Amino acid sequence: MTRIRRAGAADVAHMIEIARRSTAAAQWSERQYEQMFSPDRLVLVIEEDDQIAGFIAGRGAAGEWEIENLAVAATARRRGLGSRLVGEFLHHIRCNGGREVFLEVRESNHAARAFYAKCAFIEAGRRKSYYHNPQEDALILTFSFAARVKLGLNQS
Repeated sequence: MTRIRRAGAADVAHMIEIARRSTAAAQWSERQYEQMFSPDRLVLVIEEDDQIAGFIAGRGAAGEWEIENLAVAATARRRGLGSRLVGEFLHHIRCNGGREVFLEVRESNHAARAFYAKCAFIEAGRRKSYYHNPQEDALILTFSFAARVKLGLNQS
């Protein structure tokens, strides 16, 4: 059985392990993970058979949200779990008055860019030399609930 739920402090070790094995995930310290549990943040995990298979973390203020980290365990990839996490994250944000969600992605990360395009994120800008090791620009991708309504598209 697969389910998505809010993450708790007991999930941090599993989340760190999943991120550590994902080259595209942000590599946060344990302290950064522990600081995720604040009122301005939303952290969700997806479980399969009571095992954490992935997570998404974001923060927001005044209707604008940022996806800070997303990772799915290697053994659980290519099965739609990342799409389900993003969909649930967007649903929660929309239901709580969010207007826009953004994120940064490495310009060279074509798989992530295609994934987010499939989730209806569009390129909105660039941050020069944002990433290090190796140094690379970040593309800013956005998802606007208002734009989707204007276009008559599904909202999540």
